[in-house]
Amino acid sequence: MASQGIIFDIKKYAIHDGPGIRTTIFFKGCPMDCWWCHNPESQKKEPEPFTDALQTNSVNLCRSDGEIIGRSISVTEVMKEINKDIVFYEESNGGVSFSGGEPLMQKDFLNELLIDCKKNGLHTTLDTAGCASKEIILLIAPNVDLFLYDLKLVNDKKHQKFTGISNKEILENLLLLSELKYNILVRIPIIPTINDSKEDIADFGKFIQKLNIIRVDLLPFHTIGEEKYKKLNKVNRMKEIIPPSKERIEEIKKQLESFDLEVCVEV
Repeated sequence: MASQGIIFDIKKYAIHDGPGIRTTIFFKGCPMDCWWCHNPESQKKEPEPFTDALQTNSVNLCRSDGEIIGRSISVTEVMKEINKDIVFYEESNGGVSFSGGEPLMQKDFLNELLIDCKKNGLHTTLDTAGCASKEIILLIAPNVDLFLYDLKLVNDKKHQKFTGISNKEILENLLLLSELKYNILVRIPIIPTINDSKEDIADFGKFIQKLNIIRVDLLPFHTIGEEKYKKLNKVNRMKEIIPPSKERIEEIKKQLESFDLEVCVEV
């Protein structure tokens, strides 16, 4: 059992990472290198230099000092923070969410936390892109109440170009979770010039309509993470990209709805 893991943030009172008021644990490490990533500090698994401390309302226990993002932490320490807010979960039908990065990269640490949360009667949500083996998916799934499944592209050639990896395993895992009737909410980041063409949206619709899911959420591209690239001395490949207009997002929403899907836009 892995009693230690590496995280870079614990966000209290989160309302966009699942139902109700939640505590969101952000895991460090991701196998993908998405051009539009708004959490570039999550990509490397190890703690790394940051030119300035992150300005958030989060618990400041994830960094060893103001210039390092990420730290090793025990399951016991994380659960201590989670349990402080049980009253908020109970009053709002909330719970605990695990995000990243890609939490599945730290499968044993994640699974221990999921098991402890379920022992305490807490609702669990996993925000994942499904970048893991079938065996890992089957290991953690029984203790996940809701999957927020991030689907970037259906076209594998484009997926490899813009994320650095194939989506074959990602699509297979999504199909598997659907077949096993787990609760799934598919989330699609809408990235201008990359996955927002009519052909791309049609690909999403044709694939998702085969699934047993709750709904599809659209996440319009934004530039909130721009400063992070500077502080991490990383190249921002989306610097010239303009966020999609409300009108374009509405067009995409209607196109997906034509596949008999329930679609919402995250604001």
